[in-house]
Amino acid sequence: MSSIEHRALGTGGLKVSAIGLGCMSLSGVYGEADDAASETLIRDAIGLGVTHFDSSDMYGWGHNEGVVGRALKGLRDKVVLVTKFGQTQNPGGPNGVNGRPDYVQAACEASLKRLGVEVIDVYYQHRVDPSVPIEDTVGAMQKLVEQGKVRFLGLSEASPATIRRAAATAPIACVQTEYSLLYRQEAEETLATTRQLGIGYVAYSPLGRGFLTGAIQEFAQVDGRRAAHPRFQEANFAHNRSLAAKVEAIAAEKGCSPSQLVLAWLLAQGPDIVAIPGTRYLPRLQENLGALAVKLSPEDVARISAAVPPGSAAGTRYPAGGMKAVFV
Repeated sequence: MSSIEHRALGTGGLKVSAIGLGCMSLSGVYGEADDAASETLIRDAIGLGVTHFDSSDMYGWGHNEGVVGRALKGLRDKVVLVTKFGQTQNPGGPNGVNGRPDYVQAACEASLKRLGVEVIDVYYQHRVDPSVPIEDTVGAMQKLVEQGKVRFLGLSEASPATIRRAAATAPIACVQTEYSLLYRQEAEETLATTRQLGIGYVAYSPLGRGFLTGAIQEFAQVDGRRAAHPRFQEANFAHNRSLAAKVEAIAAEKGCSPSQLVLAWLLAQGPDIVAIPGTRYLPRLQENLGALAVKLSPEDVARISAAVPPGSAAGTRYPAGGMKAVFV
């Protein structure tokens, strides 16, 4: 197994590879995925030194946890296994949310069964349920720790005020939100709070949903799930593409790929940050891990930050329905 940089999340002893694997795309979200190939990718990632694997009961509505669980057979002790609960199916509309204590317990039991494990390393509330006090939800999550079914607790897309209330109820190891050079404002506000509280920060979609990889050059290349996202729609595409082009130019100067540059920039924001880019392909995974070898000076980091300032991207980061469920 390769040795790559690891970072602490929170103060409770949790450590993960600085770059992990977000597993959502292994369940057909960004194009059809093959289960056998996905399981092989996870095992290859472990061989490369990745220890942080992020799933959810919402990814394929249970499918993803099954794939991850099968891939980890015989390798469970080599990884930090992460999953989430709280989103519910709502055919034809935005996902629902459920943060009721009885649901927390039932969702965890179901995830353990699908994953084929006895304990989940990090269990997140995937989306905050505004109809349930966060103290009630987190209190139920803490009971899972006491039962030995969960090791650490996390929140996803919670606002700073919610994070503070949750942390006053039970130890929160990490908070996960979308964070990339293209999606910064809410993330950096959240980061200020997690740092005050000694909570680790997990950045999902750190490549701007593919916008920052250099792979999407023309509007005609936008397809699938991305087509529903405002930043990829025609009214905003040219402007956001111009921002990505600035990243590509700096990457060319540095002799690395755009993906590697933006991942290196993200990790340079502080030692409490880790990234979980998603991919279905081994060469892309290897490329992402190559970001750990990219050295950026403080001047480089400042220049990259200035190329895509906070708030410079056009369009919201989710469609209207999805925006109601984030930063809650």
